[in-house]
Amino acid sequence: MDLLLYIGLFVVSLAVLLLASDKFVGAAEKIGLHFGISPFIIGLTIVAFGTSLPELATSIAAVFAGSSEIVIGNVVGSNITNILLILGFTAVIGKNIELDFSVIDIDMPLLIASSLLLYFVLLDGEMGMMDAALFLIALLVFLLNSFKSEKTDKSERPSLSPMTYVYLVLGGLFVYLGANYTVVAITEASSILGIPADIIALTAVALGTSLPELVVSIMAARKGQHAIAVGNVIGSNIFNTYAVMAIPRFFGVLIIPPEILVFSIPFMIAMTLMFAVICLSRRISRWEGVMLLIFYGYYISHHVM
Repeated sequence: MDLLLYIGLFVVSLAVLLLASDKFVGAAEKIGLHFGISPFIIGLTIVAFGTSLPELATSIAAVFAGSSEIVIGNVVGSNITNILLILGFTAVIGKNIELDFSVIDIDMPLLIASSLLLYFVLLDGEMGMMDAALFLIALLVFLLNSFKSEKTDKSERPSLSPMTYVYLVLGGLFVYLGANYTVVAITEASSILGIPADIIALTAVALGTSLPELVVSIMAARKGQHAIAVGNVIGSNIFNTYAVMAIPRFFGVLIIPPEILVFSIPFMIAMTLMFAVICLSRRISRWEGVMLLIFYGYYISHHVM
């Protein structure tokens, strides 16, 4: 009976997430364009950070609950899910993701650098306060670099109504609530089925907290907003690595399971590099999306089997 209850909660929460994400991405893009921010930068910052709030909230809650090992599992698992599942689904559903910009120039190197920095910082098995401060400084550098990009022409800037801001705030709120209860449903159902906590963090929790990115990217791709879809993944992964790892450290000591360094983080780095190679053609095809989904299937089977 409990299992059926959590399955029902999952369905309702996902429905809320779908509607809220659609309103949120539409309002965020309109506000960004009004102030002359390009669609890619909107996806890279506003949308990406908004959809990454569930990871941050879940990680802080985990520290207070005495389960801080969930933090690193959530970050690494979410980053892998963002690249493989989200980009994969987005490419398959959107047929092809056309990139009218070169993410290889600056943003992709910053993404790769964040993955490598995470690995080397955690080699000693701990995340120190100085490490956390360094991560926040790196995040600030990323933000400053992003907003230095060129503005759009003033003639292309849409007008805004008060409802646009209402949709942004309410959309963001319900994205968070929908994702939060989706995570609760997935986690509790996994516990009932007897799945270990560290596996839940790398798979179920990571999947649940990545659902906003998945829905937002798919919605953006279906509307032809490919820049937001790709920028969302890059921005979310950088935000996860820097903010979601650093901020919870100020609330308590983070436990880093040794096995994370053996497979999960190296796998995340490898998938990030593959993402960079795919973007070299400035186009992500449907078949490349299928390949990403196959890698995601391998990742899940590695932890479940």
